[in-house]
Amino acid sequence: WTDTRDMVRAYWLATERGEPGEVYNVGQGTCIAVGDMLDILLSHSHVQIAKEQDPSRMRPSDVRLLWANVDKFKNASGWEPTIPFDTTMADLLGYWRERVRVLGLQPVGSR
Repeated sequence: WTDTRDMVRAYWLATERGEPGEVYNVGQGTCIAVGDMLDILLSHSHVQIAKEQDPSRMRPSDVRLLWANVDKFKNASGWEPTIPFDTTMADLLGYWRERVRVLGLQPVGSR
């Protein structure tokens, strides 16, 4: 998971410093599980939310850990992600809170 703002900078640097025809991995360079992402979002929540995992929805083919080696791109471009993942999640939640407010929608559980 990589913040879009960091990715835009990476893409720009790729056009300036990348070698034509080369393949680069671009990303955070760390592994964050979906469950950890949910925990971060829940930590910013104003209400109590229980999380449950349904084993029947888990796919046996899911890869447990997956992350990109971004060293080649970092070495070629000097790029480093600058936005912490927690900030990305807080900004994402803030965006959707504002959308709900602007559209006059009622959050689930507030009716």
